[in-house]
Amino acid sequence: MNIHSFASPRRLVLSAAGLIAAAGLTWAAVLGTGSAGGTIPEIRLDRNPIAAGDSALGRSYAPIVRRVAPSVVKVKVIERAQAMQMTGGIPYGVPPELWDFFGGSPFGGGQVPQQQVPQQQGVGSGVIASPDGFILTNNHVVAGADTIRIGLSDGREFTARVVGWDEATDLAVVKIDATDLPAVVFADSDTVEVGDRVLALGNPFDVGMTVTSGMVSGLGRRTPGGGIYYEDFIQTDAAINPGNSGGALVDAEGRLIGINTAIVSRSGGFQGIGFAIPANLAVNVMNQLVENGTVVRGYLGVRSQAVDSLLAEQFNLPSVSGAIIVNVEPGTPADRGGLLSGDVITRFNGREVADERALGLIVAQVAPGSTVSAEVYRDGERRTMDFTVNERTETASSGRMGGGRGFQNPGNRPTDDGTLDGVAVTDLNNRTRQEFGIPNNVRGALVVEVDPTSEAAQAGLMPGDVILEINRQPVGDARAAINLSAEATSDRTLVKVWGRQGGQQGFERFIVVDESGN
Repeated sequence: MNIHSFASPRRLVLSAAGLIAAAGLTWAAVLGTGSAGGTIPEIRLDRNPIAAGDSALGRSYAPIVRRVAPSVVKVKVIERAQAMQMTGGIPYGVPPELWDFFGGSPFGGGQVPQQQVPQQQGVGSGVIASPDGFILTNNHVVAGADTIRIGLSDGREFTARVVGWDEATDLAVVKIDATDLPAVVFADSDTVEVGDRVLALGNPFDVGMTVTSGMVSGLGRRTPGGGIYYEDFIQTDAAINPGNSGGALVDAEGRLIGINTAIVSRSGGFQGIGFAIPANLAVNVMNQLVENGTVVRGYLGVRSQAVDSLLAEQFNLPSVSGAIIVNVEPGTPADRGGLLSGDVITRFNGREVADERALGLIVAQVAPGSTVSAEVYRDGERRTMDFTVNERTETASSGRMGGGRGFQNPGNRPTDDGTLDGVAVTDLNNRTRQEFGIPNNVRGALVVEVDPTSEAAQAGLMPGDVILEINRQPVGDARAAINLSAEATSDRTLVKVWGRQGGQQGFERFIVVDESGN
């Protein structure tokens, strides 16, 4: 096996990768009757921005709480007791006179013993979205429930049925048979700004209706480690604790701006970082669940990543924003529209694209079959491209988990004067593809060793990655990678890599080799 290394005093620095599919579809299960094909709830929407100076709060939150609290409900979920079949039979050494306690004989002559799993209960929160009984909550609050009981602020209690749920946004809609309910007023969550004062209402720890105050700490957030496919959270320092899930985050006018859903915590309790699903996204999902029983999303057919300052320089972009197209799936709307790897989308369907997450959210909200325009930068030149968006027919796929053990003692390796100091590469063949789980359609130079003290290692390059391109030129094998790195004339070199991302394998990303020493 021929192994080559990159040797140079110059180092490799990784840019943020963050690869995601541009859009996806989550089927929403429907329980009960009369759910799909229903009439979209009539919500009350106030699009006015928050009054300057938050004068509505004054010296007390009480007026807002009195107005909003009746719209927030307690969600009690019950899962029936179940009989669980025990495994393993009669333990070895048990005397025959005790076999009946284990259901019979060890030779299969008796009943298989069962263990009773007790009834499970949990409590969360919800928000009354319309006077006729549609209630928004989190999917993780009601998932697996056999019975759902809704408790109103006036003491009344109703049994609810699930209209539908959407795992991709962690939202669910339930319905109770009641009228003239105190529905919340929705705000236009696109107008929310960092620094806006907010209140969080819910039922933490099942202690009863609780209100906490704070402000909007951030927008467009993701939870560390992910777990929800479409994440565009409003971050707040208003205390959110277990049981607050599904509750209301309201602005200084008492209007709903988000559905509380998650916290970041090392202890299990609130530590100053809570997340809420924006109201606009919640309304979009709710309307689709009520009307169709499913959530249908647009599909473009790309993998993309965010732009950082180094990538913006390499792609000659006017600003550090946009989504770099890393891969275009054949036969998809992106492919038919002429999109290429290395293109950068800065606007899509009239909306600014800040990063790859924003692109995914924007595409997802385009109705399948619609033709929309996008602003695309290619080789530093801006152009307009049109795409007819498809419907996503499956959830976003993930890369295969890597299982490569690496190579021991690579031995003597030829060196050169190019980039990627401390990195050893070899050609792809049947053995190396099987060793690292690399598909046959991936071509390039396999990374088999990375000096742990090198900047390449600090950047995230690791054995099992495949170098696909150097400075936008394709890499066919290890020797081509060596030659292209030797030809680099700039202190910063653009490299396209196939490999691991977020613990999974099968993702492509761009990184920048920064040899400037800055």
